[in-house]
Amino acid sequence: MPRPQRSEQFDPSEVGIVHVVQRCVRRAFLAGVDQATGKDFSFRREWIRRRMEALASVFAVDVLSYAVLSNHMHQILRNRPDVCAQWSDEEVAIRWLRVFPGRRLEEHLAEPTENDVQMLVRNKERLTEIRRRLSDISWYMRALAEPIARLANKQDECTGRFWEGRFKAQKIVDEAGLLACSMYVDLNPVRAALTATPETSPHTSAYDRIEARKGERIPSAAFDLKPIPTEEAGREIRETPVEVLQEKRRAKRRNPTGKRIRRDEWLSPLTLSETKLSTEPQVHTKGLRSSDRGFLNIRWSDYKRLLDWTAAQPIACRATELPKRLAQTLSEIGIDASMWRDLVWDWQKYFGKTSCIGRPESLKADAERTGRHHHRGQVQAAACFA
Repeated sequence: MPRPQRSEQFDPSEVGIVHVVQRCVRRAFLAGVDQATGKDFSFRREWIRRRMEALASVFAVDVLSYAVLSNHMHQILRNRPDVCAQWSDEEVAIRWLRVFPGRRLEEHLAEPTENDVQMLVRNKERLTEIRRRLSDISWYMRALAEPIARLANKQDECTGRFWEGRFKAQKIVDEAGLLACSMYVDLNPVRAALTATPETSPHTSAYDRIEARKGERIPSAAFDLKPIPTEEAGREIRETPVEVLQEKRRAKRRNPTGKRIRRDEWLSPLTLSETKLSTEPQVHTKGLRSSDRGFLNIRWSDYKRLLDWTAAQPIACRATELPKRLAQTLSEIGIDASMWRDLVWDWQKYFGKTSCIGRPESLKADAERTGRHHHRGQVQAAACFA
């Protein structure tokens, strides 16, 4: 069965949650230790994480969970057209120009000016299309993948693909599927036997949240969302040597805003707020992410306990009993607690070839809504849900 079209899986005009997987071409270890040459390219994982952080500051896309490994990466993304609709035309223009500056005469500057922003704002038809793209997961993935491929090819002095052609997308249709998928993503390094615990699994959302609660702060990779005054830009070009401008641009790329932030501050909060209406966009105002909305009805402390317990159960026959409180939490959202370990550790068995993630009744309802009889994988998934 061929992969469904993107338009069948997510719509930029509707809020939706999607699990995406992007693999290196031929599944080569292009972000790890090259088995042929022995060269270690693990530092490229931080390239990818920082690019994700930068894009979270400009796109109307929430990064809920992620994991970057040697030859592929996972993300759980939520597009937010409701947030994008709250941005002014000027905000939309500067966000777009930061990611796609276009061709400029002074490529060594490549900083959007106030005049660039106003020219785009006056083009209403173009601006409407850009607003739509800023909440489109496909455009987010394009903005993530292409710069990483160019950097890697330049470093390797080669041409050709770095990533496989299409990223894999799976729509998540309920909270049970979202919790299980988030846990699966956070535990990817543990499942791959690269690390033993979430605490020792860098380049995952779980690691970022754990370190943030220890007080760790990092240089922000968020884009500076203030355009340069046109006169200042012209004067700088005329009076500053090209080499100095290029070095200034490189320094700004390392820390565009000059801020240090909590390590997980660019990620979507884990816990849904009980004090705000679910219909509110909860627009983020600090320029680090699109919104302040959480995504699970579970506290971080319980999520961490469940994460640690699951990480410690690599062999089914040695599985210990799930603590009653955690078992009750799983039952409340419709997951069979006795099957939780199998669901996460044998994820590929249940959802490896599906285009949709969730409880069987949720999959059936979504299939009917989209004009299908059923989603592939409904039968396999039924065993793990209450």
